[in-house]
Amino acid sequence: MMAVSIPNLYPVRLNPEHRARFEEITRNGHAPAKKIRHAQILLLADRNRPEGPLTRVAIAEVLGMHVNSVARTCKRFVQEGEHPALERKPRAEPPIQPILDGHSEAQLIAICCSAAPAGRTRWTMQLLADELMNRRVVTQISAETVRRTLKKTSYSPGASSAGVYPNATGRDSSPRWRKFSTSTRRSTVPRNP
Repeated sequence: MMAVSIPNLYPVRLNPEHRARFEEITRNGHAPAKKIRHAQILLLADRNRPEGPLTRVAIAEVLGMHVNSVARTCKRFVQEGEHPALERKPRAEPPIQPILDGHSEAQLIAICCSAAPAGRTRWTMQLLADELMNRRVVTQISAETVRRTLKKTSYSPGASSAGVYPNATGRDSSPRWRKFSTSTRRSTVPRNP
């Protein structure tokens, strides 16, 4: 069964400035792959193309993509303009909501700065996760999430610093230099005659 080409509801017409800009994007190779692909779609679908425009099906075959991707790119260019057609659509919200927001991160850091539990010398990641659940800050959290959150804030629960930011004048703030001999003098060992 042969694919039937549906008439293009959104004909692309590029002016010379658009054409020059899109050709530069496809030629230099410095743009993201999606942007280059979308520029190629628009160049091939252009009604003012000297060789004539290609159909959506032909463009999809030439570029190795789905017909719907070609149609969406052309539609976005006609309806919204150059920038939305070339760039990826930004997400309104992250794909997975963060477990710890700013308020709960502050509580985590406050727990880190407090004294360690009885019988412990310092907080571990699992102890911090358990304490967050005991205080009902979160319903469930892993030690890895606690670790990533503390890494983001540059805080180490086992460090000698009591604050969130590391102390720049700590005992290891100066570089350690290796000591080695710089003598160029050769040792002379008496030879046996």
